[in-house]
Amino acid sequence: QPFYTKAWWPVVGAALLTLPLVLPMLGMLFSKQWMLPPVWQWLLATPVQFYFGARFYRAGWGALKAGMGNMDLLVSIGTTAAYGLSLYLWWSFDKAHGMPHLYFESSSAVITLVLLGKYLEHKAKRRTTDALRALENLKPVEATVQRLGDWQKVPAASVLSGEEVKVIPGESVPVDGEILQGSSHLDEALISGESIPLGKKAGDIVTGGSLNLDGILQIRATNVGTESTLSKIIALVEEAQGAKAPVQAIVDKVSSIFIPVVLLVALTTLLVTGLVFDDWTNGILNAVAVLVIACPCALGLATPAAIMAGTGTAARLGVLVKDAVALEQAKKIDLVVFDKTGTLTQGKPVVSEMTVVNGNEEQVLQLAYSLQINSEHPLGKAVVEKALANDIQVIPVDEFQVVAGYGVRGKVAENLILMGSSHWMQELGVTLPTEQIKIAGASVSWLASQQQDQITLLGLFCFSDKLKSDALTAVKLLQQQGIKVAMLTGDNQASATSVATELQLDDFKAEVLPAEKAKYILQYQEQGYQVAMVGDGINDAPALAQADLGMAMASGTDVAVSAASFTLMRSKPSLVPTALIIARLTYRKIQQNLFWAFIFNAVGIPLAAFGYLDPIIAGAAMAFSSLFVVSNALLLQRWTLEEK
Repeated sequence: QPFYTKAWWPVVGAALLTLPLVLPMLGMLFSKQWMLPPVWQWLLATPVQFYFGARFYRAGWGALKAGMGNMDLLVSIGTTAAYGLSLYLWWSFDKAHGMPHLYFESSSAVITLVLLGKYLEHKAKRRTTDALRALENLKPVEATVQRLGDWQKVPAASVLSGEEVKVIPGESVPVDGEILQGSSHLDEALISGESIPLGKKAGDIVTGGSLNLDGILQIRATNVGTESTLSKIIALVEEAQGAKAPVQAIVDKVSSIFIPVVLLVALTTLLVTGLVFDDWTNGILNAVAVLVIACPCALGLATPAAIMAGTGTAARLGVLVKDAVALEQAKKIDLVVFDKTGTLTQGKPVVSEMTVVNGNEEQVLQLAYSLQINSEHPLGKAVVEKALANDIQVIPVDEFQVVAGYGVRGKVAENLILMGSSHWMQELGVTLPTEQIKIAGASVSWLASQQQDQITLLGLFCFSDKLKSDALTAVKLLQQQGIKVAMLTGDNQASATSVATELQLDDFKAEVLPAEKAKYILQYQEQGYQVAMVGDGINDAPALAQADLGMAMASGTDVAVSAASFTLMRSKPSLVPTALIIARLTYRKIQQNLFWAFIFNAVGIPLAAFGYLDPIIAGAAMAFSSLFVVSNALLLQRWTLEEK
């Protein structure tokens, strides 16, 4: 990107120099006749033309050498014509007849406004380069590796396949590997999308980037470096983003035809008036009028004015638009794919069902509550919340202990109370009801009482992730717009089926790995769909990049947010249809502005060529066209969701 599209100060500098030139023109609207002396106009306009406007000359010359026309060439031609005409009139005017009307304000205003447009365009089109850096930052810097019979801190990147790595609670797993010793719960939400931490023991596979919660693990590294899961996710994001060709601006497409036509009309006007009517002075004025009225002020404002108004409206309603290209893409979307955890659901497990095996419901919940009140595990917190909601009283628990990777236990009176996974209960020799295990899926904890060697089941707690209150509304709003809705999740089949049933979704897939999410998006695209992906986790980043339109919840990870073109500032799925509507309206305004800007030129250029518009009127008409474009764009700010 050219420097002038990145920095704000050239816009401010050009505006400060242009303002004194434009103020007298505005004063004419109130019958205030006052003009700066020509020398002051020239001193103000020259740095705007040749310093702040230099990037247009460079880019325009590059376009000419390539045999193309673009917006920069149009700006340089139009502003140079106005600037050159001003010099001609200033130097040739008889001072005895007063002060000539010059057009320095036109050339300076055009450059300033287009600089502003280019700057806003750059800000809107900023790509997701931060996403890859954020992914890289997930990799632990150091790892504890056994070398030469001792545990040593080494750079994580130096770990070799086959080496033993130790991970203590609170650390991230530095490599993919197999647990050799120890057990723990691992939070894999950032990798797999699974909302509930998974119990891991010796022989289980762990993924680099997952967080070790409560036990010490010894792991044998299997996939390191570029072969690790996290590295592959990074590569997927790079590949998906790199495969997207930049969308050529509509203005530049039309300008490639418009520019030679304008030049031909201006040259024809000059030659016909000069050669046929022997009036070279009016020939020059008419030719300049053609170039001035064709000056791309309205064209330069058409897109950024609509983007400013549309993104302002979007921000007011809770949607941040990062990528202006998305405004064009959004109008084509006919399939929205949601991630489940944290996007459609709250991302916080709750007790969905409690089954009493022995005793009564209050006793079972009281024992579970008394145990879990000491736990930091998300499932334990869900039990505590349920107990508090039912006004259950806590009872003293002695010898509380977290059994890493399995559950918790403690003594109540003379009984040892245990609460944990099906695997733990089976290891202790407890026979579990097969049907209940099948129904409960993976998100289940058993409560049991142990007296000597006798273990008695007391109850079963099933956990689920509740839907967000507006999830169903979001799905219905999208379907009302004729948009198909699907769901991809890394969660288990039982959890995914439950959510899909509540949302009345037929198209959903569970237990989907990060790489598979991007593949499913690609499959939809190959079927002819224009796909929007909505997610909030790192595991969603490749799919967000692969999708035609990426949308991320601001409550999610930085990676997901920066990999998306749209960010939903509130964690509400209903903002998805809102975002699509605003984007479509914004793009419609861009189309309207461009249409009227070109209609203005189509009418104005012939009038100027035949001498019906002198440069002064042409300049005023150009200002009116800009005012119309901005006013039309500002109508977006009145839009509310009720108008959908």
